[in-house]
Amino acid sequence: MSLITCASVEKEYEKLNNVKQDDIRNLMAWLKGAAHLPHEYITELDVILAYHSCACDADLTKRVIDVNYTLKTLFPFYQNRKVDACLDMALQTWLIHPLPTLTKNGFRSIYCELLDADPKKFVYADVIKAFLMIMDLWQYEEGTVPGVALIVNLDRVSLGHISRVNLTVAQQFFYFLQEAMFVSLKEFHFINAPTFVDKLLSMVKPFMKDELLDILKVHQADANSLDEFIAVEDLVKDNKNV
Repeated sequence: MSLITCASVEKEYEKLNNVKQDDIRNLMAWLKGAAHLPHEYITELDVILAYHSCACDADLTKRVIDVNYTLKTLFPFYQNRKVDACLDMALQTWLIHPLPTLTKNGFRSIYCELLDADPKKFVYADVIKAFLMIMDLWQYEEGTVPGVALIVNLDRVSLGHISRVNLTVAQQFFYFLQEAMFVSLKEFHFINAPTFVDKLLSMVKPFMKDELLDILKVHQADANSLDEFIAVEDLVKDNKNV
């Protein structure tokens, strides 16, 4: 028996006035004619998620679906997606938690925080794999959302962690995030940024397009700048029992 309750396709059509069933049917028909894509494993909900994330642009949706499933055959963080010791360690060292908290612009928050400060336990590729698996499960349960706000708490991050970031995996991840994920990323926050955050930014900025750089906000530990985007008291309340 599945422990995952997928979002109802019927309810998705009810809540999305700009997503028409005929448009999704046309995309499903296109999929069946795309021999290189695993259309038999791509669900109607997958297509709705993709179409919604592409602002209901059918041509863009086709490109994103194509890139999504092509990259999944190439990038290592989409290989061997099973719960093993490596994934378990990643989930013990990092909290990756979709929150009920909405930002002040009405977007859903995905909160990430380092739990174990020991750099030797940090395997960047495994954390990325865990993040993407959790995002997939969350989307299947939640369905479409107006937008996503990614909040990364750097409180316990050290130079030792930064030195263990695999740049090839980072480049692949940011490419997948920007070109292939079925999400509309509206906000991206680094909170409790350490004094050496520039070292991290210098590593990842080359992999970020202008659109992503425009929404990236870095908040120092002693700053109140996050309040502009999300009620911090709600963020604390949603995390206290996690």
